[in-house]
Amino acid sequence: MPVSVDFRSLRLNLLAPLVALALSACGDKPPQQPAAAAPPTVTVAQPVKRTVTDWDEFTGRFEAVQEVQVRARVGGFVTSVEFRDGAIVRAGDLLYVIDARPFEAIAEQADGQLSDARARAELARRELDRALTLNQTQAVSDSIVDQRRQTLQAARAAEMQAEGALKAAKLNIEFTHVMAPITGRVSRHLVTPGNLVQGSEGGATLLTTIVSLDPIYIYFDVDEATYLRNSRLWFEGKRPSSRDTPNPVQVTLTGETKPSHEGTMNFLDNRLDASTGTLRSRAVVPNKDLSILPGQFGRVRIIGSAPYEALLLPDTAIATDQSRKIVFVVKDDNTVEARPVTLGPLDEGLRVIREGIKAEDRVIIDGLQRARVGANVTPHAADIKPAGDKT
Repeated sequence: MPVSVDFRSLRLNLLAPLVALALSACGDKPPQQPAAAAPPTVTVAQPVKRTVTDWDEFTGRFEAVQEVQVRARVGGFVTSVEFRDGAIVRAGDLLYVIDARPFEAIAEQADGQLSDARARAELARRELDRALTLNQTQAVSDSIVDQRRQTLQAARAAEMQAEGALKAAKLNIEFTHVMAPITGRVSRHLVTPGNLVQGSEGGATLLTTIVSLDPIYIYFDVDEATYLRNSRLWFEGKRPSSRDTPNPVQVTLTGETKPSHEGTMNFLDNRLDASTGTLRSRAVVPNKDLSILPGQFGRVRIIGSAPYEALLLPDTAIATDQSRKIVFVVKDDNTVEARPVTLGPLDEGLRVIREGIKAEDRVIIDGLQRARVGANVTPHAADIKPAGDKT
């Protein structure tokens, strides 16, 4: 017998469990909201407090303490060059040799003339002695004695002239050996062997140059405002004057990030340059390794204040807000506050903060990008270390 199926009842039976499951799901609690994010973590530190001294910085150029143009003092043909171009020479070292034979001949001639003059002077002396003896018995007149005395004086004058000529001739022989007048580095030779050079009487020929290297000068120009400020400090007894005190200087060479040489002031000009309003100044710097050459540039730092107590921060803790410099300070309730500050110079890698913070402030030194003014942060304390300190 065929079976009759009630499809309507079958569909209701299948849907019933699904409806019950949906109704049970409707009875669950609503999902919870995600937990609020924790405040960002930042590193804070209190400013470093120490005694500092301000330094003024200027651009300077090195110049040799001694610079000599070596020129020929006698004319003649150059026979040899006795130095290596660019080498260090000592005072008295032989540099050039000029043919001395013409001057040796002149010296021999002068020597002969001197011998003749001495013989004439000796003869005149003896004749005067005889005349004086005969004059006692009136064998010769007084006029004869006077004539022989005058002859002796003339002979002695001729002898002196001959001695001078001989000395000049010997000097010319000496000048054929051109010696280094100072110790320093010599330039290249400007005259090669076989060339004729002129002596001092006809426009002396330049042979080479020598510059001393240790110590070495550095010249720089101080602006008028700095000069007046330093003068006021001197009048107030807060800073010694560089005119009568060798104040210390620090020199940074091109390509360096911190001073590598130290020296002392030893000259201030007596007037300001009317065209630039600057005062020409000079410091002397030891150059034991001869690494600095005249003509190089350098940055010169000179004392610009009396010692004073200052607060210092790393430059990484300082932000810029349009035209202001600011730091972020974490208050007692761990909220962030922006403080405008007045900056001073760098001192041992840290920036002097003249105004805007106190010694007990907690300043954000790392994590500035996560800090928002008025927002909470999670501060972690640290110590400030000078720039470049990896310990």
